[in-house]
Amino acid sequence: MGNNINRIELQYFEECPSWKKALSNLEAVAHELEIKNRINLISVETQEDAIKYEFTGSPTIKVNGKDIFPTEQNNYALGCRLYNTPEGYKGSPTEEMISKRLSEFT
Repeated sequence: MGNNINRIELQYFEECPSWKKALSNLEAVAHELEIKNRINLISVETQEDAIKYEFTGSPTIKVNGKDIFPTEQNNYALGCRLYNTPEGYKGSPTEEMISKRLSEFT
């Protein structure tokens, strides 16, 4: 599985602690789906980095360069991101949400 995944990135801003839960969820799902790709952690700490990485908030998960939870946002800046989960708005996507999106690549 995971044969259509070339690169997985987790972009984060250190001051938003939700990225650690997102990383944990992403790792669990990757293991479950037998995705062998390494998860590349990208620290976004400056406005220049935010523009360079097209950063829509911490945490952002990208597969093959595409945000797996795309937004309508077109301005890039340092900040925290919210996800609309089944339990309400949270700072990171659930394992189930990540699994659904990653499954589209396998």
